[in-house]
Amino acid sequence: MFDSELLRSFVAVAESGGFTNAAKLLNSTQSTISAQIHRLEEEAGHPLFVRTTRSVELTSAGETLLGYARTILRLNEDARLCLSGARQAGRVRVGASEDLTDNWLPKVLQRMRRQCPDVEIELEIGLGPRLFEMVKTEELDLAVGGLCSGRTEGRRLWSEPLVWAFSTDVEVPSVLPLAFFPEPCPYREAAMRALAGSQKQWRIVSTSSSVAGVRAAAMAGLAIAPLARQSIRPGLRIVDKNDRMPKLPEVEFVLLVREKDTRPAVSALAGLIQQMAATAGSPDPGGGKASTVTRQSRSIRRVNKLSSLSNSPVPSSQQ
Repeated sequence: MFDSELLRSFVAVAESGGFTNAAKLLNSTQSTISAQIHRLEEEAGHPLFVRTTRSVELTSAGETLLGYARTILRLNEDARLCLSGARQAGRVRVGASEDLTDNWLPKVLQRMRRQCPDVEIELEIGLGPRLFEMVKTEELDLAVGGLCSGRTEGRRLWSEPLVWAFSTDVEVPSVLPLAFFPEPCPYREAAMRALAGSQKQWRIVSTSSSVAGVRAAAMAGLAIAPLARQSIRPGLRIVDKNDRMPKLPEVEFVLLVREKDTRPAVSALAGLIQQMAATAGSPDPGGGKASTVTRQSRSIRRVNKLSSLSNSPVPSSQQ
């Protein structure tokens, strides 16, 4: 059986990308970590890392052992907490899409902190597909994010419309300037599919990895962006069929929990997420504000309709 201390050092090197970083994480020294990895490689009978002057990468044997090492360490933690009676304690690594950070996610984490004060939360914010992949590779314990393709991956929490968002006081150009998240992104993919089935001409003028960046481009009238309805804020309107925009699908927000992870802290947070989703539904701010914003924006457009679109850049070719 592998020594848990050696496995902990191994996982730290793999996840931090080097011996120096692992030593800092574990409050140890580089020479100690190196010696522990050497001992583990002797026990495993295989080299676990390929070392160069610039990087440390896992070998195929290292990739195989990493999954087992993470599982063994979590089981050890679970057993210790169970025997000590502190079942809802330990560390939970959570992933969440940025859509949820304005309103819903803080409420979930605040309630979790009150109910399980001994649980340590590590939070990763990103795009849904990437977060779900991190759960599968055991870099995260659970993740909440949106999907648009109709896949049934994870536990469904709620659904809401994916909408086209644009400035409240700028007319929609004939050639659509678009703002997207980088690939892979379910909103981007859904928007591209919808545009492919329309007669609209378009071009990508902005790409941002954050909701704030995409939303800023839309608010400024620089670009139209596909966003979950809950992300609509003052200064934005929903561009719909009245503007001859193609219809977008629903966003399915889902919870994905790492398979076979039965630790009480993970189960407690997963249960709380499902409970709050069931009782509160979609975290659409203001419950209906989106439709109000749309109605207001249409009035504004009638008053502030631009006399021309000469300032809107027209692409030489569709991208």
